[in-house]
Amino acid sequence: MLIVMDADVTQDPQLLKGVLPVLVLALLHQQESYGYELVTRLRSHGLDSIAPGTVYPVLTRLEREGRLTSYLMASSAGPARKYYRPTPAGTSALTTGTRSWHHLTGVVSAILTDESEGAPGDDGQERHPAAHEPDGARP
Repeated sequence: MLIVMDADVTQDPQLLKGVLPVLVLALLHQQESYGYELVTRLRSHGLDSIAPGTVYPVLTRLEREGRLTSYLMASSAGPARKYYRPTPAGTSALTTGTRSWHHLTGVVSAILTDESEGAPGDDGQERHPAAHEPDGARP
């Protein structure tokens, strides 16, 4: 199975919803940021079309859950900016989330790799060796 990722991952809201809190915590762990700066950092890492309206609710929820703390800092470009940084609970959530993500990507990769072995053959017929071989044996 060949998977082509030509579309921006932000077009799949369910996929993004599951991983965005970990990405936010990771970027804030690297450097404290205000909301729109965080959006631009996410974009610079490849989430090209992520909208501020997607990120701000995550910031609000993480702060409400005690995983982020915030402070206001004066800005020469307008009103004060609200900067966010992880709390110890946020750092712990980042560690857990990172571990979970690596486990999940390992499982997904293994399944997709196994699936590629059953990809259509030269004759155009799909091969499912486990379904056609005795005891699921593969040639």
